[in-house]
Amino acid sequence: MSTVSQMVDGQDLPTPTKIAKVLGYVPRALSSKPHIVFLGALGIYLVVLPLAGIHVSAFSELVGGNYTNVTSDLGACIAAGGTVHLISKNREHRREIEKLHELIGEIHEKVTAE
Repeated sequence: MSTVSQMVDGQDLPTPTKIAKVLGYVPRALSSKPHIVFLGALGIYLVVLPLAGIHVSAFSELVGGNYTNVTSDLGACIAAGGTVHLISKNREHRREIEKLHELIGEIHEKVTAE
């Protein structure tokens, strides 16, 4: 791909800005294993322990959030992970299609040359 622009379906797209590049890493960070483990532990601390009768301070709940916040964060992480997976599979599929297209072009040249 060109550093000046990217070709997508025959259209020139502008070079992504630095903020766009940084924001591109957000889904990977959200779906990372350490972040999921952290949210799981936070969920246990803020949801399971109070249900088991263990006192959790109001300050901890204020800072850590409540079960709704934790579960919605986990859902966002799962969605981000799915998005990252789909994007990587799409890139892999495009590379395979490009290779197949090149192979078909080579075969076409050999057939028409004879």
